[in-house]
Amino acid sequence: MTTSLQDGQGAAGRAAARDSPLAVQVCGAAQGRGDARDLAPAPWLHARALLPPPDGTRGCAADRRKKKDLDVLEVPSIPNPFPELCCSPFTSVLSAGLFPKANSRKKQVIKVYSEDETSRALEVPSDITARDVCQLLILKNHYVDDHSWTLYEHLPHIGLERIIEDHELVVEVLSNWGMEEENKLYFRKNYAKYEFFKNPTYFFPEHMVSFATETNGEISPTQILQIFLSSNTYPEIHGFLHAKEQGKKSWKKIYFLLRRSGLYFSTKGTSKEPRHLQFFSDFGNSDIYVSLAGKKKHGAPANYGFCFKPNKARGPRDLKMLCAEEEQSRTCWVTAIRLLKYGMQLYQNYMHPYQGRSGYSSQSISPMRSISENSLVAMDFSGQKSRVIENPTEALSVAVEEGLAWRKKGCLRLGNHGSPTASSQSSATSLAIHRSQPWFHHKISRDEAQRLIIQQGLVDGVFLVRDSQSNPKTFVLSMSHAQKIKHFQIIPVEDDGEMFHTLDDGHTRFTDLIQLVEFYQLNKGVLPCKLKHYCAKIAL
Repeated sequence: MTTSLQDGQGAAGRAAARDSPLAVQVCGAAQGRGDARDLAPAPWLHARALLPPPDGTRGCAADRRKKKDLDVLEVPSIPNPFPELCCSPFTSVLSAGLFPKANSRKKQVIKVYSEDETSRALEVPSDITARDVCQLLILKNHYVDDHSWTLYEHLPHIGLERIIEDHELVVEVLSNWGMEEENKLYFRKNYAKYEFFKNPTYFFPEHMVSFATETNGEISPTQILQIFLSSNTYPEIHGFLHAKEQGKKSWKKIYFLLRRSGLYFSTKGTSKEPRHLQFFSDFGNSDIYVSLAGKKKHGAPANYGFCFKPNKARGPRDLKMLCAEEEQSRTCWVTAIRLLKYGMQLYQNYMHPYQGRSGYSSQSISPMRSISENSLVAMDFSGQKSRVIENPTEALSVAVEEGLAWRKKGCLRLGNHGSPTASSQSSATSLAIHRSQPWFHHKISRDEAQRLIIQQGLVDGVFLVRDSQSNPKTFVLSMSHAQKIKHFQIIPVEDDGEMFHTLDDGHTRFTDLIQLVEFYQLNKGVLPCKLKHYCAKIAL
């Protein structure tokens, strides 16, 4: 009887061994002889199970079972999580030492900076993604998540910066930093991060893009993205770029071609023949960076530089510096390189912003819930009882009256700190009512305004309002349109002792800058497009 039981145990052990290595350990422990901590390899276990028991042991089965139970009770035990793999009815518990200890994720402290140089330290696991870090900062600071928050890698010693893609592991990015380098992680908005999925024609001008011969005829914007995302098609970006010669300070203008296999340049004019093309850089082991001060740090011919930086770069000599002649050209090159390097992963990041590799995105971080507009109703609290305003026209008029009342209260508060005259109250209000707005930047220069708009994305409608440096009584509206930054002067106009602000020489007047911005957010007017996204400096 004992022999048949052992034969059955051996067959069960062989079946478990075929399933998984962990099953070998579990079944081996369940049918172990005398000591549950004694784990034997599968072949040894099978051979031993098939051997007949020695003489004199058939009558001592009860003693052996008793001794085995005592040995099992000597070690800390837990309930068996694999009952279907254990074939012995006598062993109901397993030793805790049989199971490998769960490897807890290693944690690391990172520091993230904002544009005003305030910072926040975060303790994160090693497998956290850039999107997860953005989600943590959004939730901790109670920001509105519009999918434009981005994590940047900033290299100040060489004047480079790049977007850390949402799926990239932050700890891996930090592992490429040298001990002596003062690199930083920045957290800010970038409205153009995935804008090329919405308006690809802005990012890929016709004179820079060519496709395979089978795509003859007009190509729709959707087809442009499909060609880039598909590995079977043949996109090509071509044009002249200034390249920095290796080991020299001089720059040379060369004709470049960007293909799936890498970036090439022509040794003979604009020839695309294979014998005239020479390899320049690939995407697999390099990242694409944007140059922040190309003229000053690298002697570039323009401020539209970018470069390939190998992941294990030893110094500035390993950088492959390039420079475009305009911002649209640089944007096209950088966007195409991102698409060719990451492909469908970028599209998944755009379509599923909360899907990350670590557990933060799916378990501990949930997307911020927004209140549906259908659940909001207009209320009137002026009478003894509150009532719901069902008439849309009445609701709109009440909203306008409340806005005017809020401004009047602001005027009175500001007037109490100044002179009692009405003119001083009006001037104080017009000067101070807009200072609390996130789109207003007090005394920044024209170059600083352009840098801030470029950092947050050259998307149509990105704007800010600032003080004019040439005329202290006026303001300037700086905005982006068609990947160019334009500046419009806001002129004060006086009429019957009251001051107004205008953009069109007095044809449209506004009592303050808030009214002006709100109007052009709804109406194009004299501007090339409506105001859509405001540039704001956040504090962590």
